[in-house]
Amino acid sequence: MATADTEAVRAYYESIDADDYESVFSLFADDVTYERPGQSNLSGMDEFREFYLEDRPLEDGDHEIHDVVAEGDTVAVRGEFAGTQGDEAVSFGFADFHRFDEGGQITERWTYTDRDEV
Repeated sequence: MATADTEAVRAYYESIDADDYESVFSLFADDVTYERPGQSNLSGMDEFREFYLEDRPLEDGDHEIHDVVAEGDTVAVRGEFAGTQGDEAVSFGFADFHRFDEGGQITERWTYTDRDEV
């Protein structure tokens, strides 16, 4: 049975904020799926890498984590992101969910925000 790993999820946000994308990718399974309601879903590591390296509209930002809750194979996170999107300074709340596979990697991820695109 897969077990949720809160430290891996915290490492995800630290790595994103440090622009350390190879560390980010190492946390995720090759068959990762990433769903962002209202936007295209990502499927597989190639699409996931392309999104983070070329298409992610957010940059120069930091995540402030308010809550991290684990149950079974899933970690839920509530927090706030502050950074830039295009030429605009942005700050918004988010809720993320990360599901782990039996190998200890994140295999599914969901992001919910009040922004149209993240």
